[in-house]
Amino acid sequence: MAAKTQEYSVATLQAKPSKELKEGIKKAKEELFNLRFQSVTSSLSNPSRVNKLHKGIARMNTILRERELGIIEEPAPKETDKGKKKKSTSEAHSDAKDAEKA
Repeated sequence: MAAKTQEYSVATLQAKPSKELKEGIKKAKEELFNLRFQSVTSSLSNPSRVNKLHKGIARMNTILRERELGIIEEPAPKETDKGKKKKSTSEAHSDAKDAEKA
């Protein structure tokens, strides 16, 4: 479950919606919990990972708080084709004729 440092960069985190950030905080806290146990049992393979997780959690909490205060805006949701209505071929043909007339 090792995450890359890039995952916790400010630009990457600001591009995520709040729901994803909250899930990320939850996952990072679970990983941090597991790393603490490994630390106690002396089987921790990457001690610097603990510090990176602390900082990542802090960054995510900061971004959520900034959004709450209105300092930064939440990114616009990505549009999907599910919500868009496709035009029938006759509608597309009539639109093309209207464009030619104009």
